[in-house]
Amino acid sequence: MRNPRICYMLTLLLSSFTLIGCGQPVVKEKSGYDVQENWDQSIKGSFSKQTELAFDSLEIEHFFNIYPQINEVKKDVYTFYSGRAYNYAWFENGKTIEQAGNLYNRIINLEEEGIYETIPYRKDLDSLFYSVTEYQKKPNILLELMLTAQYFAFSKLSWEGMDQSVSESLKWHLPRKKVNYEYYLDSLLKYKDLNTKEPVYRQYALLKDYLKKYKALDRLSNWNTIKVSATLNQGDTSKTITEIKGRLYLLEDYKGDTTNAVFDEGLFKAIKGFQKRNGLSIDGKIGPETIHTLNIPLRSRIRQIIVNMERNRWLPVAAFKDVLAVNIPDFKLHVFHADTLLWSCNVVVGQSSHPTTVFYGEVKYVVFRPYWNIPESIVRNEILQNIRSNSDYIATHDMEITGYKNGLPIIRQKPGANNSLGLVKFLFPNSYNTYLHDTPAKSLFGETSRAFSHGCIRVEEPIKLANFLLRNDAAWTPEKINSAMKSGGETYVTLKNKVPVFIAYFTAFVGQDEKLNFRKDIYDLDENLADMLLEDSKKD
Repeated sequence: MRNPRICYMLTLLLSSFTLIGCGQPVVKEKSGYDVQENWDQSIKGSFSKQTELAFDSLEIEHFFNIYPQINEVKKDVYTFYSGRAYNYAWFENGKTIEQAGNLYNRIINLEEEGIYETIPYRKDLDSLFYSVTEYQKKPNILLELMLTAQYFAFSKLSWEGMDQSVSESLKWHLPRKKVNYEYYLDSLLKYKDLNTKEPVYRQYALLKDYLKKYKALDRLSNWNTIKVSATLNQGDTSKTITEIKGRLYLLEDYKGDTTNAVFDEGLFKAIKGFQKRNGLSIDGKIGPETIHTLNIPLRSRIRQIIVNMERNRWLPVAAFKDVLAVNIPDFKLHVFHADTLLWSCNVVVGQSSHPTTVFYGEVKYVVFRPYWNIPESIVRNEILQNIRSNSDYIATHDMEITGYKNGLPIIRQKPGANNSLGLVKFLFPNSYNTYLHDTPAKSLFGETSRAFSHGCIRVEEPIKLANFLLRNDAAWTPEKINSAMKSGGETYVTLKNKVPVFIAYFTAFVGQDEKLNFRKDIYDLDENLADMLLEDSKKD
């Protein structure tokens, strides 16, 4: 079974803002790894051995004449049955098999998948499904074909997500997942369980479980606003503390006595755990930000979970030897080998006015002591103003003018400890001018919210990352890497094997400790997608 820990890092969505890079030359390069081809993964199973019951292929055309609103899956239905000689898939001895009931239950409970779209012919499906009796000896061809057609409709909604035109309108810069649903249907018929080898990351199922929990909480609990006039610390006593303990108990952060009004050790630990999984400053105090987060309505959290379940549906299914993954709202870089998390570190990402682009790339170069080729936008909007107020600005900041273009000076910053890119950068050629790099501004890694850059990603542990990427290159020992960062000019090193990097956007995910995490939607990307996903629910 594939390790699930990689899953929550890799879900992405792009902002609609103008993207400003950090000065990497724009390079469009064909990937050495054929992403589209290799991510068209089929989930294959054994064909059903049932060959006693078959039907005329004309029945399919007749079915879609009766039910034209589901025509979009007509080709899938024909492909599936032609591959099994038009044998019945959902009947044995005139009765529906167990898998039919499992599929029916999933279809009629789409909201448990975070899907609020109305499926076509729901009433017809109900009538056909319950028309089968224990005394029936012949299969019902309309139910047979309705189940198959609904399977394809369900699978594309649940496992593939909204149409590609939607993800493209949201500037999704990853190849979309493709699954051979005909093969997967045969696997379903073999294994009986619709969850068996389901073609989505396990992260999707984990979020789905929490969606169910939060919906139950929303139905049963009064989520009244908790009011605190001043910061509460360990040892304090207040009636409000019982409310806070009760809230944390419902959220599964606290397991102690909820009637005790004392801010005790148990509550202190629970608050720290709550702060950690919500991306807050971890101090164990109940201050304004912690209270605000505790008061976020459950329905807002439900929307957040649903949005991130959808992003999971879009993810391609692939296995990699090495992977770098950045989750922008979490301000973290995660380094994987063979689906195992090796280590993580803090990163600084783009400001909301200069958001980091969300996309897939492949690290090809490690560059020691790099020049910083300052983008025109930064020269125009920042550098020129500084030059006007300080004639020595270029010299005092180790910069140089190398020419002129579009009426602006072409400026670069020389290699060295004061260079804005630090002592090393990691390039994955792309059209967004985005890359990973070191920085002399180390103090920013200590901030809880780390959206400070012009779009590129500053890495807290660049030496460790350089050693990881070059570990299989005998020419680049840790000692040589250290030397290249401390002295000499700009040095490009080409990796023997490109390393995939995912720049992701997850605001809800389940961590390795199986706890639900939330992060702030720093680029305001959740609401548009949530409105699209929940459009049908507003009509009810």
